[in-house]
Amino acid sequence: MIAFLLLAGTLAAADFRASVVKVDITPKTPQWLMGYGPRLSTGVHDPIFHKIVALDDGTTQFFLVASDLCIFSPSVYDDATKRLKQETGIDARNVWWTVTHTHSGPEVGPPGMYDVLLQGRSDHEFNKDYAEFAIVSLIQGIKDARARLAPARMGIGTGSAQANINRRARDIDGKISLGLNPDGPVDRQIGLIRLDHPDGKPLALIANYAMHGTVMGGQFMEVSGDGPGTVAAYVEGKLGVPMLYINGAAGNIAPIYSVYPSPKAGHLSEFGVLLGDRILEANRYLNAPAGPVQLQSAETFVETPRKAGMGWPVGLERYTTQDKSVRIPVRYLRLNDTVLWAAPVEMFCELAFAVRHASPFRHTFFFGYTNGWLGYLPTAKAFEEGGYEPRTSPFTPRVESDLTRAVIAYLHSMGR
Repeated sequence: MIAFLLLAGTLAAADFRASVVKVDITPKTPQWLMGYGPRLSTGVHDPIFHKIVALDDGTTQFFLVASDLCIFSPSVYDDATKRLKQETGIDARNVWWTVTHTHSGPEVGPPGMYDVLLQGRSDHEFNKDYAEFAIVSLIQGIKDARARLAPARMGIGTGSAQANINRRARDIDGKISLGLNPDGPVDRQIGLIRLDHPDGKPLALIANYAMHGTVMGGQFMEVSGDGPGTVAAYVEGKLGVPMLYINGAAGNIAPIYSVYPSPKAGHLSEFGVLLGDRILEANRYLNAPAGPVQLQSAETFVETPRKAGMGWPVGLERYTTQDKSVRIPVRYLRLNDTVLWAAPVEMFCELAFAVRHASPFRHTFFFGYTNGWLGYLPTAKAFEEGGYEPRTSPFTPRVESDLTRAVIAYLHSMGR
């Protein structure tokens, strides 16, 4: 069953407005870090942020947030956007809250699916003060971005970087484990959206690239943006404007240096060259056309069976059905001949490939880890092979076909 909301507007270029806001959310006290086993931070290696872009075509306002966090429950997103609507009237469907997926970021709110799928990692009380700080900072940042909207232009394009690698290592007996697999599928496309002032000066850059935030491993105890945060800081230093790092279908993709005990051992700064320089190179060839910008946003729900015998967390009732199917919310944003689609899952890159290749749009970018986290979404083949991700997924092998067919069909309806 699919339900959706569609909003659209077409105006002259002068009516398109945009803004960007960067909000520091670095904790000042020790925090439980998310992504590996439970561990309390001992300090801060580098600051972390909410970065917020606002877009307005005169009819539709849209807000994109990239936060230097690992994951959070969809209930956290629901709470934040409910409060936002009460205070501003902004509808949740036009607010996408993504995370860079750094495994050195603090927990935000109750664990939700994380506690069901990865039992033992959340056997402690989450820090309510930090969760409140993160949500209040988000709401205020969106308010500020809305207030700063000003005439702008938009350019969209792609690049490529080899900073990532498939992480499903295969042993001689066929057993799959977390590691590095240079022969496995990997998505090396960089999706770029640049916002400029009317005079051509850059306003903000949005970079979409699939890569786990796991340069540092579980031994590392400091707050950090990890690889994605390092890349964003490097690009910002070169361009002088904020960069939003938007992760992609990174469920089976690691950085080429992964799970090291320290930034030096993990060659963390080298990601400025491996990925940051590739983003800057692609940006140099990106032009912002002066034509009109149209925003068209939508939401659908894809229902697919839940893994047999699996429990369901309190507070996520709207993401399941009485027959124990999972309801995956999928968001869409059409930007002229480009479409963005997003879901609160850790998806394998093969599904993003399938949608991209079948899409009727010039550019199709997948934004992963958006508006919460419902777990890994592997391919049917991966379920057969086994390994960490299928073992800790709430889905069945049917999810690949259920999701890709529904998304491709909807993109074709949008394309018409």
